[in-house]
Amino acid sequence: MSGRDFVRRVNAMVVKEFIQLRRDRVTFATMIMIPLLQLVLFGYAINTTPRNLPTAVFAHENTDITRAIVAALKNTAFFQFTRQAQSEAEAEHLIRGGEVLFLLEIPAGFERSLRRGEKPRVLVAADATDPVAAGNALAALEGVVATALRRERFVDTPGEAAFEIVQHRRYNPAGTSQLNIVPGLLGTILTMTMLIFTALSVTRETERGTMESLLSMPIHPVEIMLGKILPYVAVGVMQGVLILGAGMILFDVPVEGSVFLLAVVTLLFITANLAVGYTFSTLATNQLQAVQMSFMFFLPNILLSGFMFPFAGMPVWAQWISEGLPLTHYLRMVRGILLKGADLRDLGPDIAILAGLMLVAMTIAVARFRQTLD
Repeated sequence: MSGRDFVRRVNAMVVKEFIQLRRDRVTFATMIMIPLLQLVLFGYAINTTPRNLPTAVFAHENTDITRAIVAALKNTAFFQFTRQAQSEAEAEHLIRGGEVLFLLEIPAGFERSLRRGEKPRVLVAADATDPVAAGNALAALEGVVATALRRERFVDTPGEAAFEIVQHRRYNPAGTSQLNIVPGLLGTILTMTMLIFTALSVTRETERGTMESLLSMPIHPVEIMLGKILPYVAVGVMQGVLILGAGMILFDVPVEGSVFLLAVVTLLFITANLAVGYTFSTLATNQLQAVQMSFMFFLPNILLSGFMFPFAGMPVWAQWISEGLPLTHYLRMVRGILLKGADLRDLGPDIAILAGLMLVAMTIAVARFRQTLD
C-alpha cells in the first residue's frame, strides 16, 4: 500500500463524513448551538453575586427615618423593594410563597425609641433556602442602616450603636447547602431521566421496525402516547420516593409541608417532562437525535432554573426564559413544601403554570405524532 493511496482513501472518508454531517442537520445544529448556548448562559445569565433581590417592607409607622432606611437599602443594589405588606399574615405569605427573598420589618415607635436612646430593633427576615443568594445581602445590612441613621442625624459618632439589626435566616438558619441542593437534585434527576426515557420511545420503535405493526392496530395517537408515558410515570414516582427518602436519611432534609401536595406536584412535573420528551421523539429521526434534543432542553433547565445559580441574580430576560421551563416552577414548589411548609395558596401560581406547560407539551406531542402517522 503506497502512501499516496493511503492519503487518497483517508481523504475520501473525510469528505464522506462531512457530507453525512451536512445531511444530519440536527446533529450539526447541536454542535453549533450547544457551545453558543453555554457561552450566552454562562457569560450573561449566571451571576454568583445576585443583586436587586426582591424585598418586602412591613413598616408599622411611616416616618422620615423609615423612608431613610428603605432608601439606604435600595442604594446598595442588593435589595429591590417590590412589595409592601399591610399585615403580618401578608408578610408571611410573601416570603413563604417565594415572592420575596427578604422582609424588612420596622416596629411601631421605632423613631421615638431611637430618640430616647433605647436601641430599637429592625428585623430583617431572609429566605435562606439558597444561602448564596442571601449571604452577601445580609452582610451589607449593618453598615447601610447605620449610614442612613447618621445621614438623618440620629447617630452622631460612627461607633455609636443606637439601634440593633436582628437577622432571621428562615428555613435554613445554619446555611446548610444540602438543604438547598437535595430538593433541587430531585427535580434535575427526574428531568434528565424522564426526558431521555420518552425521547427514545417512538424513535426506538421506528429503528426496530415495529412502528408499522403498531400503526396497523386500531389505536389512536392519544392512546399510544398515554401507553408510552404511563409506565414511566410509575418509574418517575419510584425515583422520586428513592431520592427524597435518601435525602431525609442521609442529609436530614425536613418535610415541613404536606406530603400529599408534594406527591401531586411531583406527579404533575413528571408528566410534563414526559410530554416534552415524547414531543422530541416525534421530531427526531433516530435515537441519537432524540438524546441530543433532550440535552439541549436539559441544559437551560439546569442552568436557569435556580438549581446551580441564584435565580434572582439572573437578568430579566433570562428569568423570562426560565419561566417557560418546568424545572423552575418545580424547584420553587418542592423547596417551598419541604423547607417552608408552603401550602396550596402559596404555590398556586406555579402549579397553574406547570399544568399549562404540561398541556401545551401534550398537545404538541399528539399533533406531531399525527403528522408522523400521515
